[in-house]
Amino acid sequence: MSKVSVLVVDDATFIRDLVKKGLRDHFPGIHIEEAINGRKAQQMLARHPVDLILCDWEMPELSGLELLSWCREQDALKTTPFIMVTSRGDKENVVQAIQAGVSDYIGKPFSNDQLVTKVKKALQRAGLLEKLSASAPLKMLSSGAFANDSLAALTGGKAEVVKSNAPPAPRPAPTPAVPTPAATPAANPASGRGQGQLRLPNGNMACVIKALSLKEALLVVKRTEHLPQVLESAVLDLEQGEAAETARLNGYLHAVAAFEPKPDSDWLQLTFRFVDRDPQKLDYLSRLIARGTTQKHFVPGA
Repeated sequence: MSKVSVLVVDDATFIRDLVKKGLRDHFPGIHIEEAINGRKAQQMLARHPVDLILCDWEMPELSGLELLSWCREQDALKTTPFIMVTSRGDKENVVQAIQAGVSDYIGKPFSNDQLVTKVKKALQRAGLLEKLSASAPLKMLSSGAFANDSLAALTGGKAEVVKSNAPPAPRPAPTPAVPTPAATPAANPASGRGQGQLRLPNGNMACVIKALSLKEALLVVKRTEHLPQVLESAVLDLEQGEAAETARLNGYLHAVAAFEPKPDSDWLQLTFRFVDRDPQKLDYLSRLIARGTTQKHFVPGA
């Protein structure tokens, strides 16, 4: 019996590796292929169809939405489950994907449980879950998913996105890295300049941007019960300009340290490493850097 095949499409190597690891850990009998953008995926799918497609939205050469539209025009791919994996979680974007024929939606950042739940659901609908179980033991998961990632919640006729009131599951607290000496205090973070929102799998955190480059951002966040963890995937939302344009930058936490030189610091300094290779995002990031969108000096608790 042939294996169930999945195509993972994303221009970020880190995201592809994250998805592949999550699938292999929970679906040992699955066969995984990958493509660095929509154009490469299109060429691969033209040669041989797959059973499931997990695809990013924003990619160079051919976007996820364009790939989805093309797939739905091909006889061999009309009914193939297509899951969009992207930071574009706005209702209008989800509706646009649904109109193009998307099967489901996973918002970045995502947890392994969320990824596996969505894949199980898609394979079950396509009648492939039994086939996968026959090829290798299937690691079962609870069917719970994040409410704000549900297509039903986003498009069920409600004006606002439904938000879950359930508290996040407890996470083990990692030992903070050696603290980086704090910068000389000089500004109040409430001024509005150099601020953003860091979206993690277990919740959102307001952040202050200390430094910004094309490679990474240095962020300061208020310490909470659930500490960010190194190598955790995340999305950094930056809103800038008179039109309140928002950049959604995908990446992962490269380092976590105490912001103040003391072990019980209420503030954390995070190194957020970007993984996007989309020219549009890199261009927007360049413009943010040119505007000086940072707070080089930060006063904790000010």
